[in-house]
Amino acid sequence: MAMNTGSQKEDEVLMEINTTPLIDVMLVLLVMLIITIPIQTHAVKLNMPQGAPPVHHDPVVVTLDIDARGQIFWNGQLLDDQAAVETKFKVVSQQSDQDEVHLRPNKDVAYEHVARVLAAAQRIGISKIGLTGNEQFMDAVR
Repeated sequence: MAMNTGSQKEDEVLMEINTTPLIDVMLVLLVMLIITIPIQTHAVKLNMPQGAPPVHHDPVVVTLDIDARGQIFWNGQLLDDQAAVETKFKVVSQQSDQDEVHLRPNKDVAYEHVARVLAAAQRIGISKIGLTGNEQFMDAVR
């Protein structure tokens, strides 16, 4: 520590603040804060399932083809009309684990036929439907 031996007279008031007691108080407060903070645990609490996991079944795939004339085929079987398609959709929608419906329209079919099938699927509640066979449309894009 250094001592100020400057040219001050002994009667003059010292204008500098003594910071040593301030630092001591701050260190005591810091130690008290560190002691009162709870110990952090590094464990992650998870609610793990009890018992065996559910059995996973591969989904049943239903192929729905629409040919160039607008005829609809359910797994290769010709359906007579739109009502037959809706009947098949109702059976699929009532299952707890719905079958996957793969819709494969011909590239020459009018969009009206495809839109009618998609609208029926949405109205009845088919949640697993997808369009397949899109590679046949690649020639039309080029």
